[in-house]
Amino acid sequence: MTADSEMDIKEAFQRAQKGHNNKAKLVASLNSRYNKLEDKTLFHEEFVHYLKYAMIVYKREPTVENIIEFVARFATSFLSPPKTEEEEEQQEEEEEEDEEDDHPFLSFIFNFLLESHKASSHAVRFRVCQLINKLLGSMAENAQIDDDLFDRIHQAMLVRVTDKFPNVRIQAALAMTRLQQPKDSDCPTINAYMLILENDTNAEVRRAVLSCIAMSPRTLPKVLKRTRDIKENVRKLAYQVLADKVHIKALTIAQRVTLVQQGLRDTSETVREMVSSRLLPAWLLRVEGNVIGLLHKLDVENCADTALETLKAIFKGTLTEELPQNRAQLDNRKLIPVDSLSCENVLYWRALCEFLKAQGDDGEEMLEQVLPDAATYADFLYRYLKVVPLLTEEQRADFNQLELVMTKEFISQQLIHLIGCLDTNEEGGRKRVLSVLQEMLALPQTPSSLVSLLTEKLLTLIPDDHRRIQTVAEIISDVREPIMEASAPMDENMSRRHQVQLAEVKVSIIEAKQTLEDSIAAQDFSRAAELKDSITELENRRNQILQEVQESSQPADKEIRTEKNDPETLLRCLTMCAELLKQMGIKTRIGPTISALMSSLVLPSIANAHPAVRNMAVVCLGTCTLHSRELAKAHMVLLLQIAQLDEAKIRISALRAIVDLLLLFGFQLLSETAANLTALNTKSPDRREEDAPAAEEKGDAPEDTAQSILVMLSEFLDSEVSDLRTETAEGLAKLMYTGRISSAKMFSRLVLLWYNPVTEDDTRLRHCLGVFFQLYARESRAHQEVVEEGFLPTVRTLMNAPATSPLAEVDVNNVVELLVELTRPSALIKPSTNTEEVCVHDYLAVRICGEMLKDPTAPEVRLYTKTLSNLELSGDGTVKKDLQTLLQQLVQEVKDRISLRGLEKMIGQLADSKEQAELLSPSALQPLDVNADEAAADDPSKSAKRAKRGTAGQRKVCAARSGRKPSRRAESSEESDGENVPESVPQVRPSRRAKTAALEKTKLDLNTLINQEAN
Repeated sequence: MTADSEMDIKEAFQRAQKGHNNKAKLVASLNSRYNKLEDKTLFHEEFVHYLKYAMIVYKREPTVENIIEFVARFATSFLSPPKTEEEEEQQEEEEEEDEEDDHPFLSFIFNFLLESHKASSHAVRFRVCQLINKLLGSMAENAQIDDDLFDRIHQAMLVRVTDKFPNVRIQAALAMTRLQQPKDSDCPTINAYMLILENDTNAEVRRAVLSCIAMSPRTLPKVLKRTRDIKENVRKLAYQVLADKVHIKALTIAQRVTLVQQGLRDTSETVREMVSSRLLPAWLLRVEGNVIGLLHKLDVENCADTALETLKAIFKGTLTEELPQNRAQLDNRKLIPVDSLSCENVLYWRALCEFLKAQGDDGEEMLEQVLPDAATYADFLYRYLKVVPLLTEEQRADFNQLELVMTKEFISQQLIHLIGCLDTNEEGGRKRVLSVLQEMLALPQTPSSLVSLLTEKLLTLIPDDHRRIQTVAEIISDVREPIMEASAPMDENMSRRHQVQLAEVKVSIIEAKQTLEDSIAAQDFSRAAELKDSITELENRRNQILQEVQESSQPADKEIRTEKNDPETLLRCLTMCAELLKQMGIKTRIGPTISALMSSLVLPSIANAHPAVRNMAVVCLGTCTLHSRELAKAHMVLLLQIAQLDEAKIRISALRAIVDLLLLFGFQLLSETAANLTALNTKSPDRREEDAPAAEEKGDAPEDTAQSILVMLSEFLDSEVSDLRTETAEGLAKLMYTGRISSAKMFSRLVLLWYNPVTEDDTRLRHCLGVFFQLYARESRAHQEVVEEGFLPTVRTLMNAPATSPLAEVDVNNVVELLVELTRPSALIKPSTNTEEVCVHDYLAVRICGEMLKDPTAPEVRLYTKTLSNLELSGDGTVKKDLQTLLQQLVQEVKDRISLRGLEKMIGQLADSKEQAELLSPSALQPLDVNADEAAADDPSKSAKRAKRGTAGQRKVCAARSGRKPSRRAESSEESDGENVPESVPQVRPSRRAKTAALEKTKLDLNTLINQEAN
């Protein structure tokens, strides 16, 4: 090869570095030169020689990226352009021969890359995978490669997809995109992809796999699971992939509902936007834009809230002027005909009206087009509700009838909800709606499932609390004591006596008539006259008796009230009462009407045999006591007894009432009922001291009273009933956050409950406590002191947990990280202005040192040493001196070498603030090794300098998935890896102009290296 041709290759590489150069011309020029050569070996070697300069650079420099792009284009330029199917059929044999002979350069490049993929330099491995990805991606859609080459690429990328550097794994995963075989049930590429989605700790790697994985019945569940990923970018991409690649029919109803529910309620705005703007429109497109058809694909009866959120998201993306065009099959009265009512169209009608109502004045005109006036709608609602049937027990056994009634009840609920959209400012319409609601509540045929909703809508139309109470009390009276016509019971003896008398009279009449005939025949006319008078008297007597019998058989025209105590009636009345108490203002006092309802309805129902009645009575009692401190004092003992003795559901209702009372009135409420509560605490004194944390009393409540309640709550945290356990944890979190309780032991119990594997499936509990820990610790320094006080008891519990305990599976390092993060002074929302206060981490450091001195040979000493290096210690001289003394004692006592090195480094850092700054500066530039846990323990200062982490839930998940702890900032970066990118010391952020100037100075130019090599 001549020097001129060598310059051509070199010049091509030099020009390819510049982004403005036309790479197509460079490729064509070099391709022409290559085709003229007979011996192409020297060209191959020369080309690879210059390529190596780019492959040793790991950073994503623009010049290097341009060269990689140029090499990929040049290598694939030898492939023939895509051909039609007819041309392929005609020239199949010729193409096979051409493929063997026409691509020696492409084969050479692939061989070179596959030989280099095991290089020790992560930069080379990264560039190898990147080049293979670009080469395969640049080939035509119907391109073919040799089977042996396919297998070699496949095997190499399967190795690189497990590389320790995230960027290498990303490129390897992208390179395998075209190697997938979705129809193969055991495709190695898809198996590797699914493994990465489940287990890879780097979010960008998971995103890369999501972007290229082929959809199939095997991979769909894995992609669905990524919609619950810890990183919002992964969740967002998962929804995008589902919108673009998955047909709505490929998902089950449960999967569709879950996707929409989680997506529209996601904590990230970008994820919610992705669901609204991409997923839902894609589904609508697949049902030809029919919104009602989309609702048919969802379970609207059981997930009405999710369906409503879906419709509102669709409406937001639709022009307001276009909304009334789809009028949900309304007739000229602006009503859906009764025969056409279905779950889907009535829910759409409700959602549309509520959306327009929420638009205010802008939607008022359009609302009038889809909703009639109040009086017309009230009559429509009344006619429909009256025909909803009530099923007997025998009819409920028939599933078809039960399903039909449930559908009618669901439609009724949506129609009742529509009352909130009506214009009730007009007096006549409002009165008609009120009368319909009152009549439906009083009717015994109204289904129980509608009572609460009807009562709620009735109360929203009545603004005055006293009028509300009077109205509901009258309805309850009519339901429980209906007016009935009274009929006197018929006396059987009297009836029998009348019958006997009537028979005697009839016999006497017959005998008298016979005698009369005989007298007339004998011509004894005087006797005949007497007998005739006697017969007349007997007939009068007979008529009198008949009249008496008729009067006794007729009912008396009289009305009386009869009290009904069946469970259904009591439940209806209690439901109305509970809704009334909820809607009442908290400052509204308990008047004589409510007191009468309490004494005649609520309190007697607490002892009812029916569980549903008892539960609703407890709800009424708990809600009522919130309105009266005296009533709360009187019934607190009863609520506590119910919380301990009744069924689980009723105990939870009582527990909620107790927590609400303590939140509203505090533990002072118990001061006058302490004597009654002594019987509640059945625990032994030892157990009481162990389990019951002390409460900070804000008044005169005796400690044993508060202690007895906290013992009870502590027992509930160990309950096997998950709902009771969750409700207790939530109640304790509320009490601690509001300051009603300040207890390190209780906080420790909640932390252990959160980490306990037993509660893994309790999503509500995990979410509640995860939010509580962050809010509680960041609220005030006093709360951080509680967390700090609970640090050692929590760690001791975990370290001493027996092997059979679920707590033995908990990662102690992760728990310690959480507690350290919660107590950081910089995490406070409002940092303390008192400079004389000792830092919470200073206290924690002293406690940890004291714990280590108790047993310097304990296995947790290494954990404590690592924790010390993560603390944010203040610059207080006295604290530094005390800590130095403790650390020097520990150095003499501790034997573990890793712990010793950490302690010695801590002593050096505490020696002087200036020396500490000098120590931190060089160490910050040292690379981090993600695989060396022991090295991290050897050099605890690295952990102390790392950036502040995310939420507790994120730390928890990441720690559970992998023992490795790379730099969080580096792991989340797609462009660089944490192992080789130093974390800089915090500094002032430069201006945009300064950054631009610095970027120009630091641009990499491979020409210098190439010229040095040439010289």
